[in-house]
Amino acid sequence: MTLQVLFFGLIAALAELLGGCLIYFKRSWPQRAQEMLLALGAGFILALVFIKLIPASIETLGETAALYCMIGFATIHFFEHTIVGHLHFGEETHADVMVSKAASISAFSGLFVHAFFDGFAISVGLHFDFLLGILIFLAVLLHKIPEGLTIGSIVLTSGYSRRGVLLSSGGLALATMLGACSVLIFGQVSEGLIGMGFAFSAGVAMYVGASDLIPEINKSKDRIPPLVVFLGMLLFYVSDRALEAALR
Repeated sequence: MTLQVLFFGLIAALAELLGGCLIYFKRSWPQRAQEMLLALGAGFILALVFIKLIPASIETLGETAALYCMIGFATIHFFEHTIVGHLHFGEETHADVMVSKAASISAFSGLFVHAFFDGFAISVGLHFDFLLGILIFLAVLLHKIPEGLTIGSIVLTSGYSRRGVLLSSGGLALATMLGACSVLIFGQVSEGLIGMGFAFSAGVAMYVGASDLIPEINKSKDRIPPLVVFLGMLLFYVSDRALEAALR
């Protein structure tokens, strides 16, 4: 299990770094492409939460699962919108809003916490159920490149060098790996602890999909990205069925 967690955590981290590299080698990236990726990821994540994560959490912990889901939801809100101020995904599309170095540090801090819990969710999911862990990994992967693009663009428009773009996206990649490895430090993880972590991850994923991604998609002047959200939900259903068939 340790090798599987490290492998999938590393792939997610590299996707984050890839997003930063795209900004490093090309100063801007088509907004439409970012919106499509975010919309696809949002639909996939929300379908994952409501169809798999919440039911599995309740099955494991009973009514207590709702409490840990709420704590996960509140934790991301606290770090992204209380500690570091008002953070948007895709803020690189509003360069007139976020140009100060202080703002870029705040954005990095919020996304660092977010990236940590991405890795954490992958690790907990794999410990709980391999199929579910793969689905969580795919959900995380879908928004990792846009996340790397986001922090890279913010850093660049805030006046930092292009080297800072790689350092910031590399920092978020590191946070993802730290999150994935955090579950491993417990050694033999009890079923109860995994259940709590799983329910917590469900709350985190719900926040990312509904509060981070959907509002940014709904701001688009293009009508297509909101429709792509449904395509993301369909992609989840197809992926779930394909993985179940492959792992039987």
